[in-house]
Amino acid sequence: MKPQQPNPAAWFWPGSAEMFSQMFQPFQPPPFPQGLAEGWSKMFEAFQGAGQPAELPTLHFAPEKLRALQENYLKEAAALWNESLKTTPTLKDRRFKGDAWAHNPLAAYTAAVYLLNARTMMAMADAAEGDAKTRARLRFAVEQWMAAAAPSNFLAFNAEAQQKAIETQGESLAKGMANMLHDMRQGHVSMTDESLFEVGKNVATTEGAVVFENELFQLIEYKPLTAKVHEKPFLLVPPCINKFYILDLQPANSFIRHAVAQGHRTFVVSWRNPDESLADKTWDDYIEHAAIRAIHTVQDITGASQVNALGFCVGGTILTTALAVLAARHAKAKGRGKKPFPVASATLLTTLVDFSDTGVLDVFIDEGMVRFREMQMGQGGLLKGQDLASTFSFLRPNDLVWNYVVGNYLKGETPPPFDLLYWNSDSTNLPGPFYAWYLRNTYLENNLIKPGHLTVCGEKIDLGQVDIPFYIYGSREDHIVPIGGAYASTQVLPGDKRFVMGASGHIAGVINPPEAKKRSYWLREDGAFPARVDDWIEGATEHPGSWWTDWAAWLKRHAGKQIAAPKAYGREPGYAVIEPAPGRYVKAKA
Repeated sequence: MKPQQPNPAAWFWPGSAEMFSQMFQPFQPPPFPQGLAEGWSKMFEAFQGAGQPAELPTLHFAPEKLRALQENYLKEAAALWNESLKTTPTLKDRRFKGDAWAHNPLAAYTAAVYLLNARTMMAMADAAEGDAKTRARLRFAVEQWMAAAAPSNFLAFNAEAQQKAIETQGESLAKGMANMLHDMRQGHVSMTDESLFEVGKNVATTEGAVVFENELFQLIEYKPLTAKVHEKPFLLVPPCINKFYILDLQPANSFIRHAVAQGHRTFVVSWRNPDESLADKTWDDYIEHAAIRAIHTVQDITGASQVNALGFCVGGTILTTALAVLAARHAKAKGRGKKPFPVASATLLTTLVDFSDTGVLDVFIDEGMVRFREMQMGQGGLLKGQDLASTFSFLRPNDLVWNYVVGNYLKGETPPPFDLLYWNSDSTNLPGPFYAWYLRNTYLENNLIKPGHLTVCGEKIDLGQVDIPFYIYGSREDHIVPIGGAYASTQVLPGDKRFVMGASGHIAGVINPPEAKKRSYWLREDGAFPARVDDWIEGATEHPGSWWTDWAAWLKRHAGKQIAAPKAYGREPGYAVIEPAPGRYVKAKA
């Protein structure tokens, strides 16, 4: 009896074995996998998870679209089958680029069938009929499913891992098991060799000192690199869902060092990594006792009537909220003197203020999910940093999850040292009440842009009162703060504005020092801010290199005259040096 031909397609697609057995029977095209649409509805229900409404949206597929998908699938499957009988299938996906795949016909065929199935599944997701959010959730779920199902993720199918195991006489498998046990102990997949980095020694090394602290943050002042500094000091408010040293990785790519070198007396908020003692902290606490306190502390230390401020990501949302609170108080105090507004200008980097366009993160947000989080931790508790880190990693599962599963565990490799990925793994917790308020009032209800709707720190806030110059930056390929979401701030904030779009993504677009001579950025010099970001881009001009140079020139215009640089940190009495930068708060692990 002739041995049965292996059919790897059956490993990845329910019903595909029957399809392939019927494929070449004349006039009898095989059916599209039975019950697949119904199965997707069940998968979608499981994806929504706990706390969701009992009534779920229904998915529909137009019969003509399914027929077209079936015909295309059969055509491609037949072509693949015929190709595999003559030669090894050509694989264009980088997960299957190695020679081991090219020299192993069965492995290459398995990968080719997987890629065909993945394309068809994604085409089905695109063909689904329903509301936009349901379709986005379906597409996200299918992307996760297909990323996890790749044959490269399994030792039984990964030709490269098998070849390496043979060449090393099993040593790679032993090392992979040791890597897995190590990662299980530390609680996350290693993206870099974390043993090679230490905060304060080879990351976060710009010289400075902690000059103030409370239970929420430490304030770091940096040593001037110039004989003179601008009279208006510069305060950075980084995101509290990450650690500040993304802005101070290495001297060559440190945004903080760049600001200091431009002659700015520079301060940064270093958030405390919350533990149970901060489990009841609210959004108001972070605005009043962190952002606003930092602004006033910098004023006290420097004696300046105004500061320039910068907020990055969630730090930008916090800063903008704080500015709205200060604007409300400033309006009330006008009759008691002509004291200037405490912030002269603000920079927002990849920041959402208007949450109309939140990109892929919208798939997680609805009333049921937010209500569940409010019940779970709205009155107290912690959102664990690893939960946040995992969520962000699975937004790019092939790059930030499965790539390391394959390398670390199947091949027994140690990932190379990379400062950015070390920072990415250094997660932080969030207080539950803070997180629950943030979810409802930003992502779910978009309340920050509604004048007088929110009361924060006892003030009804209106972003229309924050009439100061803004430099607004968005990254073109940002998957966390889409370029349209970053641009939307131009439609809300009333003051003089400059919007810049940089190349690359959420982090790589921001951390782009001029010396690297990489990427590019886009500007419109006509001062027009049409409602749609696409219309703005149509009139924008591309400039090679880093946006940092444009920003530095802009900030210089708002920084005031130059004065002698201080010869000591802080100010006596009240703001003596507590410890050297980067301080102990940033070193606390989640």
